[in-house]
Amino acid sequence: MRLEPVNKRTVAFVDGQNLFHAAKEAFGYPWPNFDLFRLVSDVCIQEKLSLVAVRFYTGVPEPTESPFWSHFWAAKTAVMGRQGVHVYTRPVRRGREKGIDVRLAIDIIRMAHRGEYDVALVFSQDQDLSEVADEIRLLSLEQDRWLRIVSAFPWSATAPNHRGINGTDWVRIDRATYDRNLDTRDYRPPRK
Repeated sequence: MRLEPVNKRTVAFVDGQNLFHAAKEAFGYPWPNFDLFRLVSDVCIQEKLSLVAVRFYTGVPEPTESPFWSHFWAAKTAVMGRQGVHVYTRPVRRGREKGIDVRLAIDIIRMAHRGEYDVALVFSQDQDLSEVADEIRLLSLEQDRWLRIVSAFPWSATAPNHRGINGTDWVRIDRATYDRNLDTRDYRPPRK
């Protein structure tokens, strides 16, 4: 097995809805108020990881179903795109987000096969992704290279979910770290 690299090339994979709901449960924020690029960069600095890319995945409601949230996510993801974040969205229909977790899982595995990172930093607590962690461990053995998957998530003593994704290393994001990386932009639709 190859030694742990000094420079750990890291790609962040962010499940936008999971991050939003975890921050809401841990810190009480009623809307997605994270500055994604700054938050990911801060976590990488704290964990001594070398960030090479940020990928964001979220469902976006149709304007006819939820004009407010449709506008909000369109505006917020546009800013992320200008910051260099690769944004992947899918339509939300009747309140259901379909295909986001599958796309995120495929990208984690595909990019690992291609050797595009040493660390997959996954901002999610979705236990469906534990199978991805199993696959990454197998790939590390097959390719005889150092490869890790890390689950990062907002955490407080009062949050109902204290666990990261099974089979991953966990990074708990405390309130001080999260609050240091708030997005002060207003993404609400203009008032008529």
